[in-house]
Amino acid sequence: MTSLRERKRERTRQTIIDVAADLFERRGYEGTKIADIAEAAEIGTRTFFSYFASKEELLFPESDARVAAAVAAIEAREPEDRPADLLLRALQQANETNTEMAGSMARLRMRLTQSVPAVRGKALQEQLDAQLEIARHLEAAFPDQLDAVQAAAMVGAFIGAVTGALQVLLAEPDALTDPRRLQQRMQEATEAALRPFLRECS
Repeated sequence: MTSLRERKRERTRQTIIDVAADLFERRGYEGTKIADIAEAAEIGTRTFFSYFASKEELLFPESDARVAAAVAAIEAREPEDRPADLLLRALQQANETNTEMAGSMARLRMRLTQSVPAVRGKALQEQLDAQLEIARHLEAAFPDQLDAVQAAAMVGAFIGAVTGALQVLLAEPDALTDPRRLQQRMQEATEAALRPFLRECS
C-alpha cells in the first residue's frame, strides 16, 4: 500500500505531465519553457527538476515501467515459456494496466519525435536503453537458447514492431476513439512480427 506522501508525489508528477502535454499542444514544443510548465502545474522550477531532468523526459513517463514489466515477465517465466512468449506477455500486461501507449500522450510523443530533433534523440536513447536492459535479462534467462547477439536481435525486433505499429496506428484519424482496439491491433501486429522467433523456439 502506497503512503500518502507517495500518492501526493504521483499526483504532482501526473499534473506536470498533463499540463505539459496541454502546453505543447497549444503553444508548440519549442514555444513551451520549463518555467511555463512549472507555473501551470503550480510548482517551482526546482520542484520540476526533482521529477524530470528535461522537457524531453516528461514525454516518456512510462518507459521505465514498461522495461520493468518486461523484466518481471522474464523473471516470472514458466518452464514451457519461450523467449518471445515473454516479450509478448509483457506487452499484453502493459496494455492491460493502462492505455498510455494508445492515448493522446502517445500521439503527441510520436508527432514530436518526428518533428523535434531533441525529442527524436530522447526517443532513440530510451529505445536503445530498453533494448539493452531487456536483452540482457532475456539472455540470462535462456543461456542455452540465446547468446547476446540473438537476444539483442529478438528484443530489437520486438521494440521495432511495437514502434512501427504505433506510428501507423496513431496516425489514423480515429486513433484515439477506441484505445483498447488500438492496443489489440498493436498486439496482433507485434505477434505477427515475432512469429519467426516463436517457430524457431518451438
